[in-house]
Amino acid sequence: MKFAEHLTAHITPEWRKQYINYEEMKALLYAAVEQAPSGEVVEPEVLTRYFAKFDEQFFHYCDKELTKINTFYSEKLAEATRKYANLRSELCEAQGNEFRGKETIIHRHGRKILGKRNVPARKIQELKLAFSEFYLSLILLQNYQNLNFTGFRKILKKHDKLLTVEIGAKWREDQVECSHFYTNKDIDRLIQETEASVTQELEGGDRQRAMKRLRVPPLGEQQSPWITFRVGLFSGSFTVLMVAVIISAFFHRAEDDWRIVCRLYRGPLLIVEFLFLWGINIYGWRSSGVNHVLIFEMDPRNHLSEQHVIELAAIFGVVWSVSVLSFLYSSTLSIPAYINPLLLFVLMILFLLNPTKTFRHEARFWTLRIMTRILLAPFFYVNFADFWVADQLNSLVTVFTDVQYMICFYLTNGSWHTGNNPNYCVEKHLFIRAVVRCLPAWFRFAQCLRRYKDTREANPHLANAAKYSTSFLVVIFSTLSVTHSDQYSTSENPFFYPWLVSSLVSSCYAYTWDIKLDWGLFDAKAGDNKFLREEIVYSSTAFYYFGIVEDFILRFGWALSMSLTEMGYVHADIMVTMLAPLEVFRRFIWNFFRLENEHLNNCGKFRAVRDISVAPIDCSDQILILRMMDDEDGVVNRRKKKLAGKKKFDPRLTLEGESTDDPDT
Repeated sequence: MKFAEHLTAHITPEWRKQYINYEEMKALLYAAVEQAPSGEVVEPEVLTRYFAKFDEQFFHYCDKELTKINTFYSEKLAEATRKYANLRSELCEAQGNEFRGKETIIHRHGRKILGKRNVPARKIQELKLAFSEFYLSLILLQNYQNLNFTGFRKILKKHDKLLTVEIGAKWREDQVECSHFYTNKDIDRLIQETEASVTQELEGGDRQRAMKRLRVPPLGEQQSPWITFRVGLFSGSFTVLMVAVIISAFFHRAEDDWRIVCRLYRGPLLIVEFLFLWGINIYGWRSSGVNHVLIFEMDPRNHLSEQHVIELAAIFGVVWSVSVLSFLYSSTLSIPAYINPLLLFVLMILFLLNPTKTFRHEARFWTLRIMTRILLAPFFYVNFADFWVADQLNSLVTVFTDVQYMICFYLTNGSWHTGNNPNYCVEKHLFIRAVVRCLPAWFRFAQCLRRYKDTREANPHLANAAKYSTSFLVVIFSTLSVTHSDQYSTSENPFFYPWLVSSLVSSCYAYTWDIKLDWGLFDAKAGDNKFLREEIVYSSTAFYYFGIVEDFILRFGWALSMSLTEMGYVHADIMVTMLAPLEVFRRFIWNFFRLENEHLNNCGKFRAVRDISVAPIDCSDQILILRMMDDEDGVVNRRKKKLAGKKKFDPRLTLEGESTDDPDT
């Protein structure tokens, strides 16, 4: 692999502007050689002056790159030093609190073993997590150090080879090998001290356990062949079974109303589609360097890959297909037809709520935790994952209404073999369905209000809340319009035009928000990326233009549905069944650009890992931290406020053996 490809594959995405600009420097070298006057045409002195002038420009560029790298490395090293001092302080505080007032201290081989004491398990877990995250940041910084030195060595070697000189090697010896980022070994010492602290203080001297916790798998780690095999097996099975479902449904003798079957099976299929597309999202983010693990605050050592998610979708797809086939051939199998959709629904719920540590329990517990925070949105601080999942729910409104229909159907139908009165649970429960349709928008509305409460920033949080409030008007007027449809024609219905206007306003508001704020496009400083933004992650600009057009078409898909259904050309359930998967697809495209925008904004703050502290913080601390994280310096010390009243705090903590060399000397 060429070094340029190696560098691109191994950089920390949040810091990519701080690495050596290897590609640009290589382009300068090749351009200089190609544009050099021919030695057969000009005098040797002319050629010498040409390359002397080029060397002056080239090494000036190298000096700027070296200064940039030295400065950034020094800043991140100082930040790491402060973090380590804070973590050690919190570790000592946990030890001291336990034995305050006691006369004896348990020793083991002369060392204090925190895990053997009566320190609360939660405190120990928080300390372990904090040290793990800190260790990850040290490894990233060490990788930054090694990649940049290798970059200078490679580019200067290429310089000497192309120009047949030895100036590059001498410049490397005089400048790079004497620079602070290369000669300073504090990062190695911090790594060793962190490993020793976790081994002795948190893992009882068990180095193997300590390193298993600290080591991070490489970002490009290959999946096992077994998971790849399972993905192919279940995906292929789902494809075959799906074809069987389509053929069987086409030749099936319609004994039951198709609307009932559609409403009972449509929701689970939308969830399968959502999981498949989410797996593709993860693959796209990972391959493009968008750090979704950091953004969603997942455990970098233990999270689902795209193959795991697609495998789960394929398994659910197989179960869904088997359930549909069992329904279609229920008379042949001598089983009640309508027990099949219920069993499918119960199976999916049991999978999610399974309390045992099986079947991807970490991912299931993460999902349940996020869903709980969404349901209680006004009472919890809103993280990125909270509002991202809530946004996904806004594209799954059909799932909500189908669940309401399923519950009502099984409570009122009275037979397991036939379905009666397909519209009863729709027409008799219009206002209940209206409330259910409003739930996803309410979750985001409440989250926006909570964000405003925490930050006191009306823009964008109150403006975002207003966007979701327009969905309430759409639901209200559409429900009233349907309620009075028997009394008036479409043109005379007093609620039809308010429904039309509110839908138009809501779609325009949402589309503008998607493009400008969620995606950050149509930036005035876009430069060559016309109508986009200055910095983009994905390789082709056509993908962005497709997203802009696709989002507009699908945001206004209701207009086509309203036209066809109100004029009686197409049944409403057919339009819902067609548009619901398209809305999930729209959200799939939206996810790419939304996370890219979040990733790029995070890049500008130079934060490659979460700034974790186990010190308790109150609401005012949370607000302060949020604002500090938007500043260039980021969060330095969460405990400063609490320590200020106790003692003076030296902002520049120096560890034993730490270098105090000036990076510029």
